Amino acid sequence: MSPARQRGGRGAGPLGEGPRGLDEGEDTAPDRRLTVAVTGPTGTFGSGLMPLLQQDEHIDRVIGMARRPFDPAERGWTKMEYRQGDVRDPEALLEAFRGADVVVHLAFLITGNASRQTTREINIEGTLNVFRAAAEVGARRFVYASSLAAYGWYADNPELIDENWPVRPAARLFYGQEKAELEALLEADARRHPDLALYLLRPPIVVGPHAVGAKDVLPGPLAPLGRRIFSRPRRLPLPLPLLVPEFRLQLVHEEDVGRALQLCILGAGPPGAYNVAGDGVLTAGDVAREFGALPIRLPAGPAQAAAKRLSRLPFLPPAAEWVEAVSRPSIMDTRRAREQLGWRPRYTGLEALRDTLRNRPSGT
Repeated sequence: MSPARQRGGRGAGPLGEGPRGLDEGEDTAPDRRLTVAVTGPTGTFGSGLMPLLQQDEHIDRVIGMARRPFDPAERGWTKMEYRQGDVRDPEALLEAFRGADVVVHLAFLITGNASRQTTREINIEGTLNVFRAAAEVGARRFVYASSLAAYGWYADNPELIDENWPVRPAARLFYGQEKAELEALLEADARRHPDLALYLLRPPIVVGPHAVGAKDVLPGPLAPLGRRIFSRPRRLPLPLPLLVPEFRLQLVHEEDVGRALQLCILGAGPPGAYNVAGDGVLTAGDVAREFGALPIRLPAGPAQAAAKRLSRLPFLPPAAEWVEAVSRPSIMDTRRAREQLGWRPRYTGLEALRDTLRNRPSGT
């Protein structure tokens, strides 16, 4: 029996029964404008979302919570009020979220450079702290950036995955394990708080001018250096031959993720899970070519089998666990986001990658 039949669909309807937003309830008042609290606003997702909230006439005020101090005005985010805080501190969350109509949770550790304990405290416990604080202050919608990784990389995954396919923890990769676990935990909490509508976005790899965002690419004291060196992906200075398996993948631009988040904030569709990805499917060879390499294309099968074997090695460092993500292609169906949210990506996957690598003046 397939996992879908075992567990049933987990799509847009079942994950929340709270108010939808602009099309019903108090948000329909002509002078009703929203206060939105955002955790992790300076990362890749926040960089795609914040300019849209800045321009949106439905948004009155934005509360931006992050551990590292920053000046919103320097980024042109004049609607935002900065709050320094940590998702592991429930009291700080309650204080920051008071008066918020919508809470958007974008803070998440990805690279695996922190300890397992710290990663879990921030990713799992921190996310639940954020949801529960949103419920306690009376927010109407909770928007969470999940991931394609929540589906795992399993042999029985369909060629095209829609939201009715169950999320399952990855076999090894901590990021995929935590994303799947969190969706289940949030769904359970949402049933206990029916007035707080739960929205989940599942993007693939997110690219764009802020693709690295606030991620710590290097560990510990080297983190600030890593953010300076790897602040933006760049093309190779010289074309180099590169053996590349023809692994299939999707990409999505940070701005298109921001637009999907914005639609969830406004309650443009029913609560639930939404796949979002740019149009088109790329191969690893396509990506290598855009980076300036000369791809020598190889069949994907042997490399995927090798990645699966490597991912099973004991004592694999957390950062190396990402090899599991190339053990099987995961391609998503995005029709639900288009039909129920009214979302349309501005960039194809290839255009998103090219925009990521486009030369820009320093500081933009």
